[in-house]
Amino acid sequence: MSGDAATAANATSTSLPRIDALAGAPGSGAGPEPEQPRQGLGASLRPADTGAKTEGTFPYAADLWAEGLLWAAVLRSPHPHARILSIDTSGAEEMPGVRAVVTHEDVPGDSNYGRHVVDRPVFASDLVRHHGEPIAAVAADHPETARLAAAAIAVRYEVLEPVTDPETAFAAEPLHPDGNLIRHIPLRYGDPEATGEVVVEGLYRIGRQDPAPIGAEAGLAVPRPDGGVEIYTASTDPHTDRDLIAACYGLEPERVKVVVTGVPGATGDREDPGFQIPLGLLALRTGCPVKLAASREESFLGHTHRHPTLLRYRHHADAEGRLVKVEAQILLDAGAYADASSESLAAAVAFACGPYVVPHAFIEGWAVRTNNPPSGHVRGEGAMQVCAAYEGQMDKLAARIGIDPAELRLRNALSTGDILPTGQTVTCPAPVAGLIEAVRDAPLPALPKDGPEDDWLLPGGLEGAGEPGAVRRGVGYGVGMVHMLGAEGADEVSTATVRVHDGVATVICAAVETGQGFTTLARQIVQEVLGVEEVHVAAVDTDQPPAGPATHGRHTWVSGGAVERAAKMVRTQLLQPLAHQFGMSTELLQIADGKITSYDGVLSTTVSETLDGKELWATAQCRPHPTEPLDEYGQGDAFVGLAFCAVRAVVDVDIELGSVRVVEMAVAQDVGRVLNPAQLATRIEAGITQGIGAALTENLRTAKGLIRHPDLTGYALPTSLDAPDIRIVRLIEERDVVAPFGAKPASAVPVVTAPAAVAAAVRSATGRPVNRLPIRPQAAVATPKG
Repeated sequence: MSGDAATAANATSTSLPRIDALAGAPGSGAGPEPEQPRQGLGASLRPADTGAKTEGTFPYAADLWAEGLLWAAVLRSPHPHARILSIDTSGAEEMPGVRAVVTHEDVPGDSNYGRHVVDRPVFASDLVRHHGEPIAAVAADHPETARLAAAAIAVRYEVLEPVTDPETAFAAEPLHPDGNLIRHIPLRYGDPEATGEVVVEGLYRIGRQDPAPIGAEAGLAVPRPDGGVEIYTASTDPHTDRDLIAACYGLEPERVKVVVTGVPGATGDREDPGFQIPLGLLALRTGCPVKLAASREESFLGHTHRHPTLLRYRHHADAEGRLVKVEAQILLDAGAYADASSESLAAAVAFACGPYVVPHAFIEGWAVRTNNPPSGHVRGEGAMQVCAAYEGQMDKLAARIGIDPAELRLRNALSTGDILPTGQTVTCPAPVAGLIEAVRDAPLPALPKDGPEDDWLLPGGLEGAGEPGAVRRGVGYGVGMVHMLGAEGADEVSTATVRVHDGVATVICAAVETGQGFTTLARQIVQEVLGVEEVHVAAVDTDQPPAGPATHGRHTWVSGGAVERAAKMVRTQLLQPLAHQFGMSTELLQIADGKITSYDGVLSTTVSETLDGKELWATAQCRPHPTEPLDEYGQGDAFVGLAFCAVRAVVDVDIELGSVRVVEMAVAQDVGRVLNPAQLATRIEAGITQGIGAALTENLRTAKGLIRHPDLTGYALPTSLDAPDIRIVRLIEERDVVAPFGAKPASAVPVVTAPAAVAAAVRSATGRPVNRLPIRPQAAVATPKG
């Protein structure tokens, strides 16, 4: 624990044994397991947290404890849209064991917060705008007491008719002082009068996918002697969270400290400080540590989800299948608040034509407020929805023209030097054609054998009701793209410090390990550059310089780049005396396998001998080249770089029952450079599986704005039994020269591409249009052939 944290803990008579463990917890930071050999970039170095997670000692926020601990509970609205007439907290305050109750009247600073747009209240005061919106919070000496006290708060509502259809939101009464329209992007590229010989149209709907974190949100707030507070939670962007929290508390940012605990997986769900702000308010009010551990229902109600999207498309092509013009209308349902909707819309509009050459494009994109659950960052936001639609259009074109779907995609494949519909030239490697060819040419899986012993292969699983004669096999393709880092002028910067002392290296960087492998990468970078075997990655907190959010693969680029630069500066400090002694430059010395040698072999020594008790350190920053916002016509160099993926899905469909079994997913991906083969394969497989969930099962259903079945029984996640054989048939390593190490993000683009491929395969098996995700059974039912 830092000195400040220790002082605060002692002053409040707290004992935080689990917090102490954070000093060695990867994800916040960790050292290597002693039996692992030194390995640099390109090796499958095992994550340092493997042992702790296996043994159950890895410190997540839900595990934290402090002496004198109080428990928090939040009262949430049962209505999606209502006027609050009164809030009576007396019933809760009079309950034995209740220490504090807070509402909007008790927020000392800004009453609204927002990571991108400040429009979301800490507690609803006059209006409720979505089901589950926080109304009040309680601190009590027992978790059950806290829950009962929250339920005892009496709120009188005037229930209002919710606006749940985003198409009606344009003409509806304003749901928010900022209005219902969050952003409109009209993209104009080329000649509006251009037409093609072949025209296909389609209407597509994408459902509301939930991040469904493995562990629900949790946190611990500890008051400080200076009137500030420390919050221990699974934040993925601690510095932004700190600033938002401090503004709501009316405190200087320096008096709020966010300490990152272990993150039990994050695909966007860890970015809403709405769980953390009430926690700190209660700690400041009571002067005691306060803990919140959300139930699964609260998790579904409280965090943001993938934007449900309505898409209308018209594709024009010539007789050979080459695209002439794409017209589209894209409508994102932002839910009650803006959150990341503007950024998601920019990605959707910019990538609406996919990784294909399109001479003329006219796209209209809107993001609107409704009384549905809030939408926000979920891996591949914006890009995933349009991929499902434009790939559906490509299948329609192939069928209309009478050519193979893979061949149609090859004829239109984007490559380096081509221009996006935003007017931006693709300067990074774009091996789209190579990816398509790789999945097209990969061997297909064998057909299932006939016979009762293989009935488990049928759609519907073991003991399913289907008949083998009703099963049809389908093969479909999906090709997708995502942007790297932030977009539209986002200042992407990260800072890292590398310190070497007594032969041990320590990396200090506020990049949060969310499962993307940053802590392992940081260790590999230092091992590669310095030849030091033992490398520790420090726990993350806001006393460190900011590193930005853990989204869009940015930590591999900006934080990994900062670590590399700092390590190279330490390397120069290490080699400078030797180079001076032998009359040569440091560039003529190399470090490999823990040894330092000169180009001519005259010098040969070890890194440990050269260090010999020295303490060396350096701090460096990495900031990619700037981007710019899209202009009033959707034009501009808005993205730093792009990554691409192609997937071939093979499915078996029971065309009588509409049940679907994914047999195999063949993947080819543009990765720039493989930094850790095992870790990369895991990220791709996880992304494909998440995409299969979006394609077949995951849909957070609502009825007039009310979330139905907010639990993991009503919300069907794919399990290990649903995961097909995932074959990575090719990884194309064409290094992006402007990216550190030349690597590209790995996990988002499979999520974007997999749903489109599954939908295409179901189309192939059934002959049905399949224009809605997830695919409902009735959409996969077809008349048996013959």
